[in-house]
Amino acid sequence: MANSKTTINKRIESTKKYIDTLSEKYSKLNIVRIDLGYKKPYSNSITPDDANNDFNRMMNNRRSKPSVFKEQVGYICKKEYTEDKGMHFHTMIAFDGQKVQNSSFKADQIGKYWEEITKGKGSYHNCHRNSYKLDGIGLLDHCDSDRRKILEEDVISYLCKDDQDVEPLKGNKKDRAFTRGTIPKDKGNKGRPRGIKK
Repeated sequence: MANSKTTINKRIESTKKYIDTLSEKYSKLNIVRIDLGYKKPYSNSITPDDANNDFNRMMNNRRSKPSVFKEQVGYICKKEYTEDKGMHFHTMIAFDGQKVQNSSFKADQIGKYWEEITKGKGSYHNCHRNSYKLDGIGLLDHCDSDRRKILEEDVISYLCKDDQDVEPLKGNKKDRAFTRGTIPKDKGNKGRPRGIKK
């Protein structure tokens, strides 16, 4: 249990660092939250490998779908399995907020593409249609410490936890219940505009 808690804490800290790096590079991020799964009765028979293949196909096809993914700058994904829903993915996909501003529309675009990838077996839930008391998703300015705190304490912490059964994922030793994009490498002075030092 202690080991699991340590793993989760490390996961949370590395994910915060990941968002920090994206925020350094982009003055605004658009944090798009969408859950991807399968319709019944398909959800009962979709294996972890089937689901992973669908998700990986979607992410690998990003370049061929610029209308959906052109301005994407990062992502976080937590895979889960429940008897009710079967295999499903809780995802947070980050876009350049200067170029993508309608979070709900973008989530619908991703969801419709997921349905296309899964040949109509897939379903999605657009989290931007929920009414949250504390909203840490959507457009995030790098100066907005209040919304950033909500993002870290509610959204990131939730995505980093192991609250659902992931036993079916363990059949494939290379598979992980939690994945995210890689931290972008520093390419010199090409980050977001900063004040000129005198």
